[in-house]
Amino acid sequence: MILGIETSCDETAAAVVAADGEVLSSIVASQAELHRRYGGVVPEIASRRHLELIGPVIREAVADAGIDLKDVERVGVTCGPGLIGALLVGLSAAKAVAWARGIPLVPVDHLQGHVASLYLGPAPVEPPFVCLLASGGHTLLLVVRSRGTFERLGTTLDDAAGEAFDKGARVLGLPYPGGAAIDALARHGDPSAFSFPVARVQGLDFSFSGVKTSLLYAVRDLGEAGLEERRADLAASYQHAIVRALTQRLHEAAEHVGVARVAIVGGVAANSELRSAVPDAALAPLAFCTDNAAMIASAARYADPLAPPDSLTLDAYASAA
Repeated sequence: MILGIETSCDETAAAVVAADGEVLSSIVASQAELHRRYGGVVPEIASRRHLELIGPVIREAVADAGIDLKDVERVGVTCGPGLIGALLVGLSAAKAVAWARGIPLVPVDHLQGHVASLYLGPAPVEPPFVCLLASGGHTLLLVVRSRGTFERLGTTLDDAAGEAFDKGARVLGLPYPGGAAIDALARHGDPSAFSFPVARVQGLDFSFSGVKTSLLYAVRDLGEAGLEERRADLAASYQHAIVRALTQRLHEAAEHVGVARVAIVGGVAANSELRSAVPDAALAPLAFCTDNAAMIASAARYADPLAPPDSLTLDAYASAA
């Protein structure tokens, strides 16, 4: 039994996963409503809320799994990348559980966790595959040849795809979280109504700052009345441009490394247009696209554990290496 703990941003999450990848419980306490008034995540507020929630969330995850804390054999915890204050809350809780129980603590990279969401459940994805990891903080193309490792093929040179969705939503006057708001509104709009170009950069990297600027100019030219009338078309066209850029690069990456299978993980993987645009892709289950602890517990099956007292020296890191 593996207890996973995730607090890298604004979700306080704990889960229990069996050695074969069966998810016995997955509890996620979202702070989206708390941060909505600010239009984005406020790190200090997120950290304080994690402190309030981490204990109850862990207890609920253990109870929902139908086990006792004494049945947990290792603890997997996100060490980074993420908001450092938020990460330290989860890491401290994980250290306390592992030390009290005398069991191994497994440091998990958040990005590795997203990839490991594909290894959960009754039909896990087997490497090799090329993976698009798209979230609020990261947009990466990875080639995964074995569980527990990956090689980076490309990344974003500026905004992440999820960040572009959030900023675009703000321009359109939509609430946080912006990705979900744009996805919902885009279903009522025409994706061909506006032409929003996405920059083509060398290699397999991405750039999304230009498409955001194009949206800003379109909104400015329409004026307040025009924005009100064309908001759904703007959302649909903006979403279509981002999804097109992601899917084109994904297929280019697969051809580049000669790997036929493709996969999509991360919060943006929940986007309905992206999921339908790549029908042949292996997709993270919707429940495990956004930040969760089941993916962290899954990744902990393939990472090196630390035994006490060495586990007490483990530290968090804010940025990916």
